[in-house]
This record gives sequence, C-alpha cells and structure tokens, in this order.
Amino acid sequence: MVAWPERNPPLAAPAQKRVLVIDESPANAAALAEVFRAGGCAVEIAPDVEAPPPSSRDTLDLVVLGLGRGLGARGLDVLRTLRAADAPRFLPVMVVSAGDDRAQRLEALELGADDALATPWDGAELAARARRHFEVARRLNASAGELDGPVALGLTDPLTQLPNLRHFRQRLRQEFRRAQRFDDALALVLVDLDDFRAVNSRLGRSGADEALKKVATSLLRSVRDTDFVARYGGEEFGLLFPKTHVAGAITSAERVLRDLGALDLGSNPTVRLTASLGVSVFPNRSVVSADHLFRTADEALYRAKRDGRNRIGLHHAHLLATESR
Repeated sequence: MVAWPERNPPLAAPAQKRVLVIDESPANAAALAEVFRAGGCAVEIAPDVEAPPPSSRDTLDLVVLGLGRGLGARGLDVLRTLRAADAPRFLPVMVVSAGDDRAQRLEALELGADDALATPWDGAELAARARRHFEVARRLNASAGELDGPVALGLTDPLTQLPNLRHFRQRLRQEFRRAQRFDDALALVLVDLDDFRAVNSRLGRSGADEALKKVATSLLRSVRDTDFVARYGGEEFGLLFPKTHVAGAITSAERVLRDLGALDLGSNPTVRLTASLGVSVFPNRSVVSADHLFRTADEALYRAKRDGRNRIGLHHAHLLATESR
C-alpha cells in the first residue's frame, strides 16, 4: 500500500517540470503520476514499456521507471537505451522496483539509474528525491548550456585565476573520454565551502574575495601537477585526478580538507573555513558519462552537507563495493 503524504510541496516552481512515467501496471503508473501531478508537474504515462524516442527526451525533466516482477527485464532494457544515448541534456531516471527486490535495484543503479526505491514507496520521500534530481539536472544542463553561450567568453575565472566553469566542463569531458578509451581510472572531487555567506558577512566583500583566492592557492598546493583544479561556482571548486582510483581519491580529498582547515585568513583570525567534499570515481558501472561522474560526485557532496558538513562524502556505489569486499 502506498503511504501518501499529507501535503505535497511544489516540485515544479518556478518552471513546470515534465515527468514521464513508464510502468507495466496501469495502477502503479497512475499512483506514481498522482504524486508528481500533486506537486505541479506535467505528467505523461507511457503507453508501453519502452524508451521514449530521442526526439522527445529533450522535452523531459525526469523519467520514473517501474520495474515489475514478471517484466522487470523490459524496464532494465529501457534504462540501458536511455543511458546508451549521448544526449546533449542530462535526463535523470528514477527506478521503482517491485516489492523489496534489492538485487533488481542494485542492477538498475549499476546500469545508470539515478535513484532506486522499493515498493511500497512513500510519496513524500519520492517527491523529495525528485526535487533533488531536478536541481542536479538544472545545474548540469545550465552549465552545459554556458559552453556555447555569450557568458562563456574565456576559460579563466578573473578572481582566482583558476579555470572557470566552461573550462571545467570541457576538461571533464576530455578526461572522461580518455579514461574510457584507455580503461584508466578518473576521480572527481567537488569542493563546496561551508556557510560562505557567514564568512562574507564577517569579512566583507573584499575579505571574502581574498579568502577565495587563498582557497584557490591551497587547492593548487594540495594536488599534483597532473591534476586539474577549477572554480565552477561562487564557492564551488572541481578537482580532477587522472589515473586515480577510490583509495587515492579519498587520500587526496582528505589532504584538501586538512589544508583548507588550516588556512589563515589574516584579517580576522576567528573566522575559519571548512568545506564539504563529494568524491566519485570512474570506472564504475553506474557512471556511464562525464555528466554522470559529476552527478554522482554532487550527490556525495550533498550527503556530506546533510551529515554535518566539514567532511567527505563518497558516491554510494563505491561504498557498496567497499562493503562487499
């Protein structure tokens, strides 16, 4: 039985999100669709268990895929088709398995699903997870769009002199293609300074700018010459570590976190910087593109924030692999 939320907070503000529900059971499809419609989304139910045509995928913001007991393999085939496509836009896919089929959910995650829930599912949790996927997709697709936009005129951030968002996106895709071609490892570490608004408030605009410059210098000192450091947001930084597996990525992230915590901001010794880090590594069967590597690192970063900040989050697939040894 579905546990319906008492209230469904808006999923779609300010722009209406478009959701496609694919499920072999009309009753299950209708129940899933109702959660998203109650949240303000435009919802379509697929007439059959098959992937939407490529021409329609650019109009979607989320696919919700139900995996039935008898025909779960068809749903996994849909997932394979969606993830095999080299689409210009990132399209998140949430999977809902039949009953508590853990093996089915793990297989879906390994094939590139962005989330996997068991039946019976909770409507409030489903809505909350969807909002998170909408936000990740927004960031990924907005940054991808800037590659060709008028804003992306250069490759360097003027404040820190680090590579900017445009350069970061280009290098991420180049390194990912190289890792795929030569079957090499590639680690991505995302760094988000904790509560930087408070730092800005205490140090002032010029003091906060100086702090960001010191952060940039610290990051460069914490990595190898062959690694890549970029500022892709206000207080957000991306670090690429070629030929680096999980253990090396964690060691590097720990060094980055330690060095940032030791920074002397000078103008106000009572202000200390902390950061949350998210780590993801290729090869990984749930990471099939450069966008997926970014997304999984971003999820790990979000987990670090949720768990208390000033720590390192690791993509769940790597945690599962570690626990199974």
